Amino acid sequence: MTDTQTSADVILQDLTKEFAGPGAGGSLQILKGANLSLKRGDALAVTGPSGSGKSTLLYIVGTLDQPTSGTVELLGVDPTQMSESKLATFRNDHIGFIFQEHHLLPQCTVLENVLVPMLAGQGVGNAEEQRARELLDRVGLAERMTHHPAQLSGGERQRVAVCRALINQPELLLADEPTGNLDRVTAESIGTLLLEVSQEQNVLLICVTHSTELAARFPLHRQLQDGQLVDVG
Repeated sequence: MTDTQTSADVILQDLTKEFAGPGAGGSLQILKGANLSLKRGDALAVTGPSGSGKSTLLYIVGTLDQPTSGTVELLGVDPTQMSESKLATFRNDHIGFIFQEHHLLPQCTVLENVLVPMLAGQGVGNAEEQRARELLDRVGLAERMTHHPAQLSGGERQRVAVCRALINQPELLLADEPTGNLDRVTAESIGTLLLEVSQEQNVLLICVTHSTELAARFPLHRQLQDGQLVDVG
């Protein structure tokens, strides 16, 4: 965690998130004053029981959701003050997402799936396609570029998802249970890949996970307890 907030790239202060509760009146408070400060190159694992708010926290950092109260600063800007169109552009340009379900397009090849995020920006040219090919080669999928997702193993599909998340060279990489559907050996290889590429490309990596084995490999580890982020020693 970074002590000097002015040098941080992700700053969360007193973050709360409430959802409407069942029945009349009442609400369910998931986050209760969570604080976080991270910089480029940091790799943080967030653990906690189901329902503790791990994914909610990640979606707020990823600008897919907004807090009920508190402040969010990403790369020096407040995303809660952006219009929807500007927010979508910011998200596509600066944030890469990896989910438990890879969400690959079944009708597209591996190479085409990696290039999908480029379609919302500058488009796909020779340089962009070359970058996609280099990423796929980096994760051992050079021979699978023309295959479709149904022809891949679960671990291979997740590696494609990692490449897709990196194609726009994001400063922030967010992973939501990236190894949740994988066997132990494959999960270990995906964890290694995430940590390696975050360091190689100086990406700020935040991973929420139920896996204590995966979390133990991260330099930084926080646990969500009673809606707050607590250091794990």
